[in-house]
Amino acid sequence: MKLWYQSMTREGDAWGNYPKALRRILDKVKAPGTEIEVHGLTKTGGAGDQYRYLEFLETAEVLENVHTAMQRGFDGFLIGNICDPGVREAREFASIPVLGLCESSLHIANMMGTSFSLVTINGKFIPRIVENVERYGLKGRLAGVNRMHVGRLLDLSAAFEDKAACERVAAEFDRAARANAEAGAEVVIAAGGVVMALLADNDIHEAGGGLPILNGITALVKTGEMAVSLSRLMGGRFASRVRSYMPPPPDQIDELRRFYGPGIFPGVHGKVT
Repeated sequence: MKLWYQSMTREGDAWGNYPKALRRILDKVKAPGTEIEVHGLTKTGGAGDQYRYLEFLETAEVLENVHTAMQRGFDGFLIGNICDPGVREAREFASIPVLGLCESSLHIANMMGTSFSLVTINGKFIPRIVENVERYGLKGRLAGVNRMHVGRLLDLSAAFEDKAACERVAAEFDRAARANAEAGAEVVIAAGGVVMALLADNDIHEAGGGLPILNGITALVKTGEMAVSLSRLMGGRFASRVRSYMPPPPDQIDELRRFYGPGIFPGVHGKVT
C-alpha cells in the first residue's frame, strides 16, 4: 500500500526539525507493507493557512498533487492539515480515497468518548475548524474549544529543536486541554498538525486530569490504510458518486474541458455519439 501524505508546510528549512519528527511518527505508526511519501508545498504558502485567503491559494497545489498521486499509482491521499483543504473538491475526481486530518480525527475521537474537544494553535483557527465540525455533523458532541497563544505558526518550529520551547508549547496545550476537561470533554484533539507531531514525538498522549489526547496524524494514517483496504474490498470505489461527490456527466465533460483544460476529471469519459 502506498500513501501520499500532503503536508501544508513549505518544503525547505523554515520549519526546522518538524519534517524529521513527522517522518519518525509516520514510520512508527504505519502498518508493515505501507509506504508513505511526505510532500510539502513547493509553489506558494506553507506558513499561514489559518487565513482563509492563504489557504485558498495553497489548495490549488493540493488538488494538483492528487492528480499526480493518481498518475503515479498511489493507493490513497492524506491531507495533513486541520482545515482539510481540498478534501471535498478532490473527492469529486479522485479514483483513490482522499482523507483529511480534521475529519479523520473527529470521527475516531467520537469512538473514544461521548464528547470531544479541540485545542487550537490560536484564536484565528477556531471558527474555521468549528465550521468543519458542523459540516461533519458532530457539533452536538463538541464539549469545548480552547486556544493556545501562538501568534505565528513558524514560532512552533523552535519547539522541535529547543527543550525549553517544547516544554512551553506542551504547557500551553495542557492549560487549554484542562479547560476543555472542565467543560465536560472526554477526549482532546490538538487542532494543528505541527502540535500533533510535537506531542507524539515526545510521547505525550494524556493531558492534565487524565484526558486522552487523540493524535490526528496517527488517526489519519490508520484511517487511510483502512480506507484503501475498504476500497479494494468494494471493487475499487470509495467516495460515493451520488450527489455531493458526483462528477460531471459524460455528455458535459468535453465541453467543460474546453473551458478548464483537458486534465480535469480524468475518470470521466466523453459520451460516445
